[in-house]
Amino acid sequence: METAEFLQALETEGRLLAAAAEEAGTDAKVPTCPGWQVRDLLRHTGAVHRWAAAFVAERHTERRPLGEPADLDGAELVAWYRAGHRDLVGTLAAASPDVECFAFLPAPSPLAFWARRQAHETAVHRVDAESARGGVPAAVAPEFATDGIDELLCGFHARSRSRVRTPQPRVLRIRTEDTGAVWTLRLSPEPPVTTRDASGDAECELSGPAEQVYLALWNRAPLPAAQGDQALATLWRETSAI
Repeated sequence: METAEFLQALETEGRLLAAAAEEAGTDAKVPTCPGWQVRDLLRHTGAVHRWAAAFVAERHTERRPLGEPADLDGAELVAWYRAGHRDLVGTLAAASPDVECFAFLPAPSPLAFWARRQAHETAVHRVDAESARGGVPAAVAPEFATDGIDELLCGFHARSRSRVRTPQPRVLRIRTEDTGAVWTLRLSPEPPVTTRDASGDAECELSGPAEQVYLALWNRAPLPAAQGDQALATLWRETSAI
C-alpha cells in the first residue's frame, strides 16, 4: 500500500472511532480492552496521535516519551480526540516525503512508517470503540488487513521485546484465504523469524479471511480455526500482546 492510501485509511478510521466513542459515551466499558472505558481509549489514542505528529512536524530523530493524556471527559474529551486526529492527518499529508525523523520499525521512509503505523493503530482502536458502542462494526478492507498482519508479524514481532517464544524450535504458519498472503514464523528462545512464504512444514496453521486474521492476531477477535498443534495457537493468544 502507498502512503496516500494509509492517510486515507487513517482519516476514515479516526472519524469512525470518534463517532463510535461519542455514541457509546465515555463511561462505557470496552469489551475488547478489559479494564478500559471509552475515556481511557480516547485519552490513549489521542495522546498517541499527538506523539506521532510531533515526530514528523518537529523532526525529532530520537524516541520521546508519550505525553500525558488529557484530563478531560465527555464531549470535551471527544472534541480533544478529534482535534488531535485532524492535526495528525494534516501533519502527515503536508510533510515532505523525505522528512527525517524517528521511526521504530523498518519502512521505506519515516513518513511511510508513521502513516502506516497510525493507520493501523487507529483501525484497531476503532474496533475497540465500536465494541463499546455495540452494533455492526465497520469492515476492514482485505488488503489493509493483510498489510496490518504483515506489520505485526514482520515488524513488531521481529523485535527483541516479542514474547512469542518456544524452548525448542517450532513453526507456525499464518494464511489469509481471500488475499492469498502467507507467513511462516519460526519460533525458538529468540524472537520469531518470519518469512513471507509457505516454505517447509508447519506444526500449526491459522487461516481465515484477512479481516478475521488481522483482528484475531491483534487480540480483538477469536483466533480462526487452527490446523495442527493447538498449543501454538494458545501460545500466540497468551504471549503476543503488544
